Amino acid sequence: MSSKTVESRSWFEQLLQHEAPVTNEPAVVDEERLAARAAVQELPLPGRRQELWRYSSVSEIFEQSFEPATEDLDVELMAESGDWLLPDTQAYRLLFVNGRFAPALSNVQELPEGVRLGSLRTALHADAQSLAIWFGQAAKHDTHIFTALNTALMHDGLFIHLAAETKLDRPIEVMHLNLAPEKPLLIQPRNLVVLERGAQAELTERYRSSGDSHYFHNGVSEIVLEEGAELEHYRLQMESNKAYHLHQGFLAQGANSRYRNTTLALGGKWSRYDLQVRFKAEGADCETNGLYLVGEHQLTDQHLDVLHDTPHNSGRHNYKGIAYSSGKAVFDGRILVAKDAQKTDAHLSNKNLLLSRRAEVDTKPQLEIYADDVQCSHGTTVGQLDPQQRFYLQSRGLDADTARKMLCIGFASEVLESIKREAIRDYTLSRMQGALDNVIEKLNEQ
Repeated sequence: MSSKTVESRSWFEQLLQHEAPVTNEPAVVDEERLAARAAVQELPLPGRRQELWRYSSVSEIFEQSFEPATEDLDVELMAESGDWLLPDTQAYRLLFVNGRFAPALSNVQELPEGVRLGSLRTALHADAQSLAIWFGQAAKHDTHIFTALNTALMHDGLFIHLAAETKLDRPIEVMHLNLAPEKPLLIQPRNLVVLERGAQAELTERYRSSGDSHYFHNGVSEIVLEEGAELEHYRLQMESNKAYHLHQGFLAQGANSRYRNTTLALGGKWSRYDLQVRFKAEGADCETNGLYLVGEHQLTDQHLDVLHDTPHNSGRHNYKGIAYSSGKAVFDGRILVAKDAQKTDAHLSNKNLLLSRRAEVDTKPQLEIYADDVQCSHGTTVGQLDPQQRFYLQSRGLDADTARKMLCIGFASEVLESIKREAIRDYTLSRMQGALDNVIEKLNEQ
């Protein structure tokens, strides 16, 4: 065993030592924690020899010392010091600070019958037996060492549960506010979203932090959609340039369920989002869209793993990226169609723009098909802005910077337009435009 391997293993072991023995926890949590702790000692360490980690090294994370976030912050003071919340959009609003629910700044009063929104920790203590049906079923701690670490040190996170046939009258807005101004922190939210048969909801999650916050976000989300359930899900990641962000999403879809996801990644020094989709029965439909912007000293990574192991399911997956300066973008998407998954309709696309010679994109869309009656496709492109298009815009009176910005927005528009709610789409577009202003300024300095 190499010295680097020993050092990486000890990084996990040192984090586990920070946590005092758990007491008075529900049995389901206690058992999961203990099993996860054992798994951390046995699971393989992520490294470049593993295909899943070949292009996104974690060595920089292992070189740093993070402490699990254990203190409750003055969330009211923090809320006043930054533009954290969207303008009132008549949404049910939940705020989490360093992975802990902040009820004082949340709006979950007068919920309709059949709806539970709030803290996963509170829900587990109140009704552990019922939640055991879903908790830990989609996210297995014995397959991924960072999932095991999250489970072993889990404290709190988002909990959403809609009973059968419940159609939520307002969207849900969740702010994950990560703040670590004094010392590097390990922040580990554990989220559980369950929509029972025929339930419908819209969920927006935003990940934000102050500019000097230094932390490692190691989050896990389990999403369970039962028969006929529908979820519209937007995920906006805009964090500190000192932040390391790893989040693993596990989606289990029942018969005739529908899932729509748009993910935007604009911030963080190192960020990676893994989404694993599993179809549990026939007739389910999944659509995912992603947009990432990555620049100087940044890495962003989008991983998608879709398993079609039942027939008559469909999926459309569209990801676009823009890289500039020395930014590095990674896309790894796989669609696996099992032998019995006849009549599968699945399509995967990844397109990228390079705005400078030093930028890098590693893209690997994959199809594995073992059924013979399917409609599947995949493709990828990496290119630069079309000089003829730039010339055309400039010949119409636009300056060079405005022309470049318009072409970038046009490239991203397909993903941005997948956001159906106007308030979220306008907010996302304004953030994208602001980020592109900074991009063009940096390019002009080179």
